[in-house]
Amino acid sequence: MTQKLLLAVVLVGVATTAQAAPRYTASIQRTDFGIPHITAKDWRGAAYGVAYAYAQDNLCLLAEEFVTINGERSRHFGPAGKVVVAFDPIDNLASDVFFRSQIDMKALRQGHARQARAAVELIDGYVAGYNRFLRDAGPAGVPAACRGKAWVRPITRDDMLRLNEKQMLLAGSLPLAAGIAAAAPPAAKAVARAEPVAFNLDDGGNGIGSNGWAFGSEVTSDGRGLLVGNPHFPWNGPNRFWQMHVTIPGVYDVMGGGLAGTPMPTLGFNKDVAWTHTVTASRHFTLFQLTLDPADPTAYLVDGKREKMTKMVVTVPMPDGTAPVTRTVYGSRFGALVVVPAAFMGWGAKTAFAIRDANHNNQRGLMTWLAIGQAKSTAEVRTAVESSLGIPWVNTIAADRAGNALLADVTAVPNVTAAQIDACATPATKPLLASRARLVVLDGSKAACDWQVAKGTPVPGLMPAADQAVVARTDYAANSNDSYWLNSPRAPYATLSPILGPAQSLRTLRTRSGLVEIEAQLAAGKLDSRIAKTMAFANKSLAADLVLPALLPLCVADASLADACTALAGWNRRFDNDSRGAYLFAAFWTRVESNPAIWRTKFDVADPVNTPRDLNTDGAVGETLRTALKAAVERLRTEGIALDARWGDVQFAQRNQDRIAIHGAHGELGVLNVQQSVVVPTGFTPMHGTSYIQVVGFDAAGPVADALLSYSQSTNPESPHFGDQTKEYSAKRWHHMPFTPAEIAAARKGAAVVISE
Repeated sequence: MTQKLLLAVVLVGVATTAQAAPRYTASIQRTDFGIPHITAKDWRGAAYGVAYAYAQDNLCLLAEEFVTINGERSRHFGPAGKVVVAFDPIDNLASDVFFRSQIDMKALRQGHARQARAAVELIDGYVAGYNRFLRDAGPAGVPAACRGKAWVRPITRDDMLRLNEKQMLLAGSLPLAAGIAAAAPPAAKAVARAEPVAFNLDDGGNGIGSNGWAFGSEVTSDGRGLLVGNPHFPWNGPNRFWQMHVTIPGVYDVMGGGLAGTPMPTLGFNKDVAWTHTVTASRHFTLFQLTLDPADPTAYLVDGKREKMTKMVVTVPMPDGTAPVTRTVYGSRFGALVVVPAAFMGWGAKTAFAIRDANHNNQRGLMTWLAIGQAKSTAEVRTAVESSLGIPWVNTIAADRAGNALLADVTAVPNVTAAQIDACATPATKPLLASRARLVVLDGSKAACDWQVAKGTPVPGLMPAADQAVVARTDYAANSNDSYWLNSPRAPYATLSPILGPAQSLRTLRTRSGLVEIEAQLAAGKLDSRIAKTMAFANKSLAADLVLPALLPLCVADASLADACTALAGWNRRFDNDSRGAYLFAAFWTRVESNPAIWRTKFDVADPVNTPRDLNTDGAVGETLRTALKAAVERLRTEGIALDARWGDVQFAQRNQDRIAIHGAHGELGVLNVQQSVVVPTGFTPMHGTSYIQVVGFDAAGPVADALLSYSQSTNPESPHFGDQTKEYSAKRWHHMPFTPAEIAAARKGAAVVISE
């Protein structure tokens, strides 16, 4: 062979090899409880592995979520069926109308094209990994719950962009999805919608929540940072957490959790930093009261000038053989038109309401979380959050190995000052802002009432980070979903704009409970991981501690309450599985907790952790308490539950044939380990509460992390990881998270799965 021919053969070989090089490659090694450790050489491969592993555990859940965000629920599940798109169920038709009208695919595609290369690769890698699993599984390998369903299909980049948009709107306009879908001018109301719009105005009850504590060098036994992360998220649906460990050697190495469709952990830890999130009290949207043109309810006036509303005709496909349904969705310069009957916000002849969401088209979050995962200190976490304003609706709480603690209540929030709210107030503004809903309503008849534009923000109209709250300390910072004002009783924050939440006001019992417990522990000595884990699962009820000493003598004086008094006197004031009498107290407390008259000592801004307190048992208030306790007794007897029933016999999770006792209770009881449950035969089952919980410290080599996922990794009843961690949670058995290659090798379960294409 001549030298020239040999060179040609070599060049052909090189070209063939280059063409054959896989675009996506990942290794997936599972350890205890099915936790996947994904290793790849680049972002594309990392997301490829994450998607494949997630689909192995939760294919049906994620496939159905793609149906929802594409506005196809009516077609596959019928228009009258229900879906939870935020935290309250709405009908499928309303969901479809919302997603088909409010997701702007053109803007999302344009925004994605401008993203950093890592963000583009993460999205494309996730698409490839999900589709690869579908091919590998084949029709027979799809879990029984969705096997043979037409809606289980390959996905595209658009699907992922829609999913990200939905997650950004989760604590903003998404809870008002039904109100946007139902908004129609007066003349169209007769044919507009099939059912009333539901919207929960009780901000203290059902929304997503969490506890997050960051401890610094002043208060930890080893002088390093210590983090306790306890997100309270749904037990069902796409807002469940899923554990993962993602490694790109030399570039990225993070273990933690993320929601459905997340290509990397959004909370967790790396070698130097641990972080968590709690839902902030900030409002990420405002409502605008429009002054309508008297001659046309689909036109409104701004500074005296008439503007016509935009119209979008939405066509929603129905099940086969049924004609599509069309709806008209209206828009304004301030955003989509919305009706909120629970807040008396309708669409009449004179006024209507529009909603503007700060997280609409927010595609900055992915790169923000990527930067947090690569941070080496809390200072770098702070920089990532402040520079991007990409975190949508959660506080960021972090601790690092150097002993720094951080709480950054910095999110994509409207730039609306207290002075502007006063100047732009409508008759509804102050009552709604003072209510538990804390809706911010501005006067849409004035252009000056739109969000103010500040220099340096990534999107016009966002509030600069400098005007939001950041706590950087070396003792501690804690948040349980109350506002920025009292993340430590040692240093209350200065009052900021009302859109960031209330200041110098009553805190929830859960917030107070956390601060009471932290201060009590610090008074006894410095903290370590063991103490932190005990605190997280202590299940103490601050309500019981405040109420029972005065309640028991009151009810002893009433012979009809003797059995109730005996049960409550024998209760340990906790919501542990073996706590007897806990359910009786919970049934009583729900009837009286919102009545301010029950307290002798009212809220004192100078002592917000310990007020209100001192149960008032005199006169009519005492009779109210007795009546409530009698009603609680009657409720338990009607339900066939003993007054001294074990809490774990009442609250449980069903995993196939296993009935698993679940400790924890509603935060309104002053319980930190939150579990909100719904009624099922013979008791209650969690629907929202403690999910992925982590306690992370540091040694000289890296992170020392213990964690649990309360509801387990998989939603597939056939999976061995459908209930394994739920049993561990029930027993309060924490587990060390293998992070280093040696730890992973020692804990591995089965051989690694290597995929490429």
